[in-house]
Amino acid sequence: MSRLLSVAIASVLLLAALPARATTVEHADQWNAPAIAWRDMQTGVPEAIKTGKPVLMVMHATWCTACRRYREVFKDERVIAQSKKFVMILVDVQTYPDVNGAFAPDGTYVPRTLFVDSDGEVDTVLVGSDPQYPHSLKIDAPDELLGLMVRAKSPVAAVQR
Repeated sequence: MSRLLSVAIASVLLLAALPARATTVEHADQWNAPAIAWRDMQTGVPEAIKTGKPVLMVMHATWCTACRRYREVFKDERVIAQSKKFVMILVDVQTYPDVNGAFAPDGTYVPRTLFVDSDGEVDTVLVGSDPQYPHSLKIDAPDELLGLMVRAKSPVAAVQR
């Protein structure tokens, strides 16, 4: 069973124990929803498995000032266009610490942007320029994120992995 599926099952079980609430993704409006079609683990994982689309997962926290600045990157029209090629999953690390821990190849810092294949494997090639925090992308401009999004969908990138 893939790691993504295992975490999804655990998340679904956790969510089932919580009181019913709206199906919108928590804080998605702050990350430019509905222009970006954010999913949570419960809806995003089945979509990734069904469609075979890669996942772009953003780990964030409401207290994180860098996360607040990073949100603006997702308002760029080019990022919005590229997002349609991915299953976009937004994870509040305070609400879902189990998901945060399961997708932490180099730590649980935030914001963290992960490219994940439909089997739940985090791509270790599609990372940012900071060697200490490779899944932390530049928060004040969309260029680094855009470059990785384009590479993630390119057939050449798939062969190089």
